[in-house]
Parts: sequence; C-alpha cells; structure tokens
Amino acid sequence: MTAGSGGGGAFEAATGDGPPLPPADAEQRSREIRAAVDGLLQIRRLTLDRGGDPRTAPADWERRQPVRAVALALESGGLAASAVDASGVRVTTGYRVRAGDRSGTAVVEWLGPSGSGAAREEEAALGACVPALARLGWEALLYKGPRGRRFLEVEPM
Repeated sequence: MTAGSGGGGAFEAATGDGPPLPPADAEQRSREIRAAVDGLLQIRRLTLDRGGDPRTAPADWERRQPVRAVALALESGGLAASAVDASGVRVTTGYRVRAGDRSGTAVVEWLGPSGSGAAREEEAALGACVPALARLGWEALLYKGPRGRRFLEVEPM
C-alpha cells in the first residue's frame, strides 16, 4: 500500500498485511504500480550487463529486499493481496508475502478471513502467482507446510 495514502508518501507494494484498498483508490493505485514497475525495469536496465533482459534478472536491491520486490511482482501481475483491519484481523482473501527462512528468499501464502475457504483455493491461487513472479525474474516452488497448507518459496532466477 502507499504509505500515507493520499498524502504522497513513498510507494509500498501490498504484502497482504496492510489495510484493504478502498475501491475509489483502485485507479490511482494501478498508476502507482505501473510507475513502480517502470522504475524497477529502468534500474535493472542500468545495472545489467549489456544485452541482458531486464525482466529476467532482479537487481541487487531486489535481492536484498525480496518481500518488497515479490509483492510488487504479484501486485503488478493483477493478483489481489490479502488485507487486515486495524485490529490485525484478516478481512480479505489474497496473497501474503513474508520473509523466507533463507536470506534473499520470500514466502507467498494464500490467506483469507476465517471460514473464507482460502485453504481450499490456495493451490490454484498460488499456481496463478507463479507466472506473475516469473515474468519479473523470480522462481517459485510450491511446498506443503504445517497442517497441509501450501506456500511458495520464491528466489531470484
């Protein structure tokens, strides 16, 4: 989400742990995401060896901040982030990105409010995340964790 929404704060990709996006802000958010991805690709062009494809190689700063970079890749791919209310209760179903156990990795989970059925749809939903991540140079592997819940472990290609 945007820090200080409406106040012109720094852009932050939706990780799934922020507040829901008000529908009235969707168009502005879409413009912010496009601008962030354009900036990301420009950074990659400037830092890659001559002739490299900026869509296939995450920049060094992305490798140091994989949660932010992975969240941007998912959000720019049109995938919905989960959200929580002011008390921290999950209120919408979608992806959630958190730091992985290994340095330079992120974990993507599919979460929703209690009783939402997110667990039943997680395999297909996480599968839909894979192409959005690959499009920006991230490799995602599907795992089954505690209590049988699936998640993606994501790292740079």
